[in-house]
Amino acid sequence: MADLYIQVAIPVPLRQLFTYIVPDAMHQHDVCLGERVIVPFGSRKVVGIVLALVEQASIETDKLKPILSRLDDKYRFDASLLKLLNTAANYYHHPIGEVMQQALPLALRDINQSTITPELAYLPEADKPSEETQVKMEKKSPKQASLYQIISKSHGISWPELRTLGFSKAQLNGLLTKQLIYAKPRSDERFAWSDDKLNPESKLALNDQQAVVVSAINQQQGFACHLIEGITGSGKTEVYLQIIEQVLKKHQQVLVLVPEIGLTPQTLSRFEQRFNVPIYLHHSALNNTEKLSTWLAAQNGSAAIVIGTRSAIFTPLKQLGLIIIDEEHDSSLKQQDSFRYHGRDIAILRAKQLNIPIVLGTATPSLETLQNALTGKYHHHQLTKRAGNSQLAKIELIDIAQQQVDKGLSGTLVHEIKATIARGEQVLVFINRRGFAQALTCKECHWVATCERCLKPFTLHKNDQQLVCHHCGNQHSTPHQCHPCGSVRLEGIGLGTEQVEDNLAQLFDQASIIRIDRDSTRKKGELTKMLEAINNNEHNILVGTQMLAKGHHFPNVTLVAIIGADGALFSHDFRAPEYLAQLLVQVAGRAGRASKPGKVLVQTNFPQHPLLQDLVNNGYHHFAKYALVERQQALLPPFTFQALVRAEANYPSYPLQFLSDLSTFASADCMLAGPMPAPMEKRAGKFRFHLMIQSKTRNALHRMLQQLIVNIPTITSSKKVRWSIDIDPQDLTW
Repeated sequence: MADLYIQVAIPVPLRQLFTYIVPDAMHQHDVCLGERVIVPFGSRKVVGIVLALVEQASIETDKLKPILSRLDDKYRFDASLLKLLNTAANYYHHPIGEVMQQALPLALRDINQSTITPELAYLPEADKPSEETQVKMEKKSPKQASLYQIISKSHGISWPELRTLGFSKAQLNGLLTKQLIYAKPRSDERFAWSDDKLNPESKLALNDQQAVVVSAINQQQGFACHLIEGITGSGKTEVYLQIIEQVLKKHQQVLVLVPEIGLTPQTLSRFEQRFNVPIYLHHSALNNTEKLSTWLAAQNGSAAIVIGTRSAIFTPLKQLGLIIIDEEHDSSLKQQDSFRYHGRDIAILRAKQLNIPIVLGTATPSLETLQNALTGKYHHHQLTKRAGNSQLAKIELIDIAQQQVDKGLSGTLVHEIKATIARGEQVLVFINRRGFAQALTCKECHWVATCERCLKPFTLHKNDQQLVCHHCGNQHSTPHQCHPCGSVRLEGIGLGTEQVEDNLAQLFDQASIIRIDRDSTRKKGELTKMLEAINNNEHNILVGTQMLAKGHHFPNVTLVAIIGADGALFSHDFRAPEYLAQLLVQVAGRAGRASKPGKVLVQTNFPQHPLLQDLVNNGYHHFAKYALVERQQALLPPFTFQALVRAEANYPSYPLQFLSDLSTFASADCMLAGPMPAPMEKRAGKFRFHLMIQSKTRNALHRMLQQLIVNIPTITSSKKVRWSIDIDPQDLTW
């Protein structure tokens, strides 16, 4: 039998495939593209992906090594996913092996293959509890009673779904002990629609605008990218659900991407109420076994709907019929390290390759997406009316330069908060900074506690008595004395969520206040519990960061206060006005979402700033259209195309020299900016420099990048730095 050679993608930072021999004993069955093999690589054994079969090796055969084993080929990439991953690796100029690993669950990357056990689904016992038992449970264990109601209405719900909805293992085990529910392995049969898969009582009547959007998308055949630009509270989720219903009726699968884990519980809850179909989750809070269960259910076709964050776009859905991206503008959809892909752009590419529709939903579309819609590349649907009886809240500016501000809160704002609480309504106070104070300083010698690894001030976390660097994670206990002069007159500068919470507690000592940020929601399930408490009106004032700004529905919140937004008005980043406008509109959208009218107050030192005036008087869409004109005049994306070459090292001269040497290979049809220090020059002990490359055409940009990558090995200084390429960069602060 002739030798069989295969080319394998291995998870190493090298832009090439590696050739191996398949021993005769291992190819009684055909080797398939996309299957996993264990191969020797240096002194290690690694799992690689077969990407090509070759009859002749390009190097001497005595230098080739044989593969060590072939793994279960049921868990391989299919042709469509291989095509997607290859295209992504080429577009983002990233090593193919690392791209393949990104799409593979951690459990399938391990050479020690563990036994795969099916995920359990929980169902109600046939004998329902008596009315007396249910009343007793509602009094003694209301959370357990609520859990039983959810399980009894489902056709089988998994533990990851229940945990996401805010329930604990103890509550679940309590129902099992009482023999009110039982567990059985989730079916791996391919999903098929039937009439009992729909809960029609949860279906809402569409208004005229919603009905037009649903009809237009459902009539579309094949690939089309639909932008649903709907104001906050316009009922975009109901539109998604009714579009999904038609796809499920064709026995096809649906992939729903949300930007952050925090949006998963409410999305899951709406989907569970509407459909009795297998719903699987994919996000970073799941353990490796749970992620593998989602991957396998998607691959074998038993998962009807997969809801996940950015990386869920690589889930191998067998019969994918629709992709939905909620909050498509969100920067969380862009990976900011290693393989720097954009989840939205990969999703559009996947939909195009599979010839299926994709829906992008947002109240504040990114300028790139809006430009594609305005030029007819995407189908543009607008929802300009709020669903039901709610009205869009009016934004008002508070000029804090003209009135007294105590503890970060203006007199006007304090008065409005007091009046709102008196009416029994809720207040959301938004400040996009964690911690107590942005810096700790000495009032005697003006020393500032600074992270020696980043040369940036530590953030004071008073509750934990810690100084924390939000850039590298460096931590120290809060000092009692100034290090240089020994003074005890230390003071925090700037506001954070902890300080705003404390200040509000002093001003409104009878009010219940809850803080929601990354620090207060560290525990699993904590965010879901907090959101449930808010919706149950257990708290009067909500203080939080952008975790509260996106997509949440708080029917009793009628006042939204925005503090400390001025910094973004004068940023070095050309995208900062866009991001600020999106954030203000999204936060403002939390007010007045039910029948009660809402109000939004923005504290600012610059009430006459054109961006704020445009948003207040004309809305986001008007701002965005004029921002596009500015971008076009300034030759900035989306009218040009950018790539950012980053380099970092222990000494600043190394990355500067490397990028200077690299720029000598530049082509004439691209513009260069740099090399220059990154806006944050030092982070985690490394000095960082940028080289920005810009071109009027995407092809010219990629030709130049290929030329640079080919020449990098010839640059001596490349061995002293760590470098990376970011295509379509979104964050220039790195």
